Amino acid sequence: MSGDPGAGRTARGGLNYPGIGSTEHGQAPEGFPCLVSRAYLGDGPALYRRLAQGILSWQLQKRSGLRIRTDSDAVVPGARVVSGFGVGPFRINAPCEVVWVRRPVPGDGPQRAGFGYGTLPGHPVRGEEAFEVEIDAAGRVFLKITAFSRPSNWFYAAGAALTGRAQRHVTSRYIGSAHELAAGES
Repeated sequence: MSGDPGAGRTARGGLNYPGIGSTEHGQAPEGFPCLVSRAYLGDGPALYRRLAQGILSWQLQKRSGLRIRTDSDAVVPGARVVSGFGVGPFRINAPCEVVWVRRPVPGDGPQRAGFGYGTLPGHPVRGEEAFEVEIDAAGRVFLKITAFSRPSNWFYAAGAALTGRAQRHVTSRYIGSAHELAAGES
């Protein structure tokens, strides 16, 4: 993986939850709470395409303040990524694998683009998260984040309230990153 020789060790193993790919169709597996966040970002196909490009090149994650290590500069099925958050010895690595990708299609009609990735062993939760940009028939552009998960072990289950707060915080950072991309900030 680029950027960190140890990242490959962190992301070994396979996807570790049921319902792989479920975020693409909006149906979480039974027993997995689902959270959907949606934010209006502006209007027009140029904005939609700029956001799609940013999402499909990890910019949403990078701009949100997460430390990102990946084996692919572009989001592609099977790509592995390790997001790190926290400081020093309190840094938590969250390894994931991309399970589906939807690219923009030619034309200006309603569509969506983005990807979903699922957790790998070593992640604090088991589940999936998707990041999509949508343009509707009126040309309005929205970011949609869909996530379903459960704690990966008793330790993270004991801190479920903290884990939920952390997830809401990171989601708000993703939305802020999407607003930066919408504004064309580099």
